[in-house]
Amino acid sequence: MLIFLQPTSSDIVYKTQYTDSNTIHKYRVIRLWEEEPATLLANPALLPLATLAKTNSPQGLLTQVAAAVDMIEETDERQNISACVQMLAGLRFEKNLITQIFSEEIMQESVIYQDILQKGEERGKRKEALGLILRLLTRRFGAVEAQTEEQIRSLSITQLEDLAEALLDFTSHSDLVNYLGNLSVSS
Repeated sequence: MLIFLQPTSSDIVYKTQYTDSNTIHKYRVIRLWEEEPATLLANPALLPLATLAKTNSPQGLLTQVAAAVDMIEETDERQNISACVQMLAGLRFEKNLITQIFSEEIMQESVIYQDILQKGEERGKRKEALGLILRLLTRRFGAVEAQTEEQIRSLSITQLEDLAEALLDFTSHSDLVNYLGNLSVSS
């Protein structure tokens, strides 16, 4: 089964099989924008997909989905489904409308939201550490060679933090090269 979330003019949404030299794979295609929302609204697990279903009143459909989410009794399930609904709704609706209809607190309590937030914070922290280290190295030793910069970019956040401390003791570019060499030997 292949599910297309958004309307497209591509012919691929109308193909129902994949043919290779020795094999043919047939599959069912679901174009969500052509599906009636009733079936999707009836099953809590399908509520995220319901936001993308066929409707003459998209905002009304989003309100129906929000009401169905609110009826889920189990808190963790409600929070997780709400987070998924809001993510997929973002493919069709403006952020302001989604936040107006859905309680932001529910989204923030969701484990999915927390995971996305944590990963974003980690990426931001890593990007800042990397940028600072490269600026400090450039200021101290001049331009950093491409191969050395590539090695630094491949370091984990913990390794970057350790490098930030170690570079205070470096007196030459070779100290950096030796440090990175020792990291790859110990890995």
